[in-house]
Amino acid sequence: METLVLNTTRLEQKIMRIAHEIVENTFEVDQIFIAGISGNGVILAERLVDIIKTISNQQLYLFNVTIEKDAPLNNSISISIAPDKLNNSTVILVDDVINSGRTMQYALMKILESPVNSVKTVALVDRMHRRYPIKADFVGLTLSTTLKERVEVSFENDPVAYLV
Repeated sequence: METLVLNTTRLEQKIMRIAHEIVENTFEVDQIFIAGISGNGVILAERLVDIIKTISNQQLYLFNVTIEKDAPLNNSISISIAPDKLNNSTVILVDDVINSGRTMQYALMKILESPVNSVKTVALVDRMHRRYPIKADFVGLTLSTTLKERVEVSFENDPVAYLV
C-alpha cells in the first residue's frame, strides 16, 4: 500500500526551502560545487542549481557521483569532475532519500579524496535509520518509518514522494 508523503506542491516547496537554506549557509562562498548522487540525487541537484541561480550570484558547478547504491564497493565510485577542481571548495552532496547513510557515506568518501574546504549534505527525505555516521545538513522532510518500509520519490511529470 502506498501512502503519499509529499504531493507535488509540498515537494516543490521543500526543494525551494532547501535551496534557500543552502544560499543562507554558504553566502560567504563565491562558488559552490553541487554533487548529485546517481539517480534521483542528480535530478534533485539539478533542480537546486536552477533555483539557486535565481536567488544568488554564486558560481555553481554541478557534477555527478556515480555509485552502485545497493553494493557501493562492487564497482568503482566516480565523479564527473576533475578531482583537483574540488581543492579548497565547498561541496553540497545531494540525494533524494537518506536511509542507512551508506550511499551518502561512500559518496562522501570519494569527494574527500580531494582536499575540500567543507561538505554539506542534502536529503529531500530523511528516514533516520542510520547504520553509518552521516547526517543530512539540509532536509526537506524527516519521516519515521519501519525498517520494512521505503520511500520512493518520483520526479517524472508531477513530482511526488510515497511511503511504500
